[in-house]
Amino acid sequence: MHAIEFCATFPLMTRSATGLDTDQALLLDNQLCFALYSASLAMTKLYKPLLAELGLTYPQYLAMLALWERDGLTVSELGERLSLDSGTLTPLLKRLEAAGLVARLRAVEDERRVYVTLTAAGRRLKARARKIPGCILAASRCSLPELRQLVGQVRGLREQLAAASPPS
Repeated sequence: MHAIEFCATFPLMTRSATGLDTDQALLLDNQLCFALYSASLAMTKLYKPLLAELGLTYPQYLAMLALWERDGLTVSELGERLSLDSGTLTPLLKRLEAAGLVARLRAVEDERRVYVTLTAAGRRLKARARKIPGCILAASRCSLPELRQLVGQVRGLREQLAAASPPS
């Protein structure tokens, strides 16, 4: 099924439902995708100097967050948790391993399964990372309840979009 055919399976929003005519609907500033994209860029820019102090890139930080939450994930579990494929995740993990923050260990019972575990240095890094959420909260100028509500809304949107995505 082509993307246009897939879109036809959803009821179209009428001008009265959206409040936008066709030209307004195509304005950049009216696009949810652009609002999310530009917010993501601003967020990544904000994180960059904070993470530089830890010697991490933003994707590496996300991997470390997942491992601080649950150490010993398999590569496939970590990829699923981060929405990353193995082609993206493997080089990221190799860099974390070279930095001494994680170890990758093949399972004895099934060599295809690789576990990612934190090293002592990786566990110690968590203490230095504890200040980052507070910095982000302060920069957002949102209250903690507002930020939690926003996270919930974006997570709900992501789940709805994933459920509506055309088959690969």
